[in-house]
Amino acid sequence: MKLASRIGVLTTLIGALVACAAPAVEVTRSQPLTFASGEDFLNPNLSGDRMLAYLTGYSFWDNTPPGSAAIARPVIHRQAGGIGTYADPITLAVGHRIVGSVQTLDFPAGTRFYFPELRRYAIVEDVCGDGPTPQNGPCHIGYNGLPWLDIYVGGETVEASVSHACMYSITRVHQVIRDPSPGYPVIAGPLTETGCAV
Repeated sequence: MKLASRIGVLTTLIGALVACAAPAVEVTRSQPLTFASGEDFLNPNLSGDRMLAYLTGYSFWDNTPPGSAAIARPVIHRQAGGIGTYADPITLAVGHRIVGSVQTLDFPAGTRFYFPELRRYAIVEDVCGDGPTPQNGPCHIGYNGLPWLDIYVGGETVEASVSHACMYSITRVHQVIRDPSPGYPVIAGPLTETGCAV
């Protein structure tokens, strides 16, 4: 095989390897969000920035302090809550950093998100990560290059094991819509108390 042919084959192989190794971490507006139900969330009348995020949950039982619904950055609620509608989104905690005496959230308080698989809206009202240097923890660092979001699953009316099972069932990478418009499909109610359907 001539040198030019070998270089061509080698270039093709390297290109294929690079393409296979490149992580797909962003969902663009031109890609439809289609889920198990077969619904397409790319509706020209609905807006928002689509992205991937690692989603975990926290409950009444493992909040800080435990056995409470206390939140750090109230916007709509005085304590963690919400039913997942646009008007009453569920409290969402995000990573943050503290430098000197200044706390900066990874997403500003009041930022809304929509979680198509959960059929719930959420709003940033809390922080994820404790201690004097939360920027060194997973909530701020993220998961495999993706932002880490922590949604309140409730659980005040059930045993801790039920809310923990809900948290476990939603923990994974999700397609998310940041700054969504109203109008996406919703299953209203606290996550744990409505069966934590995904």
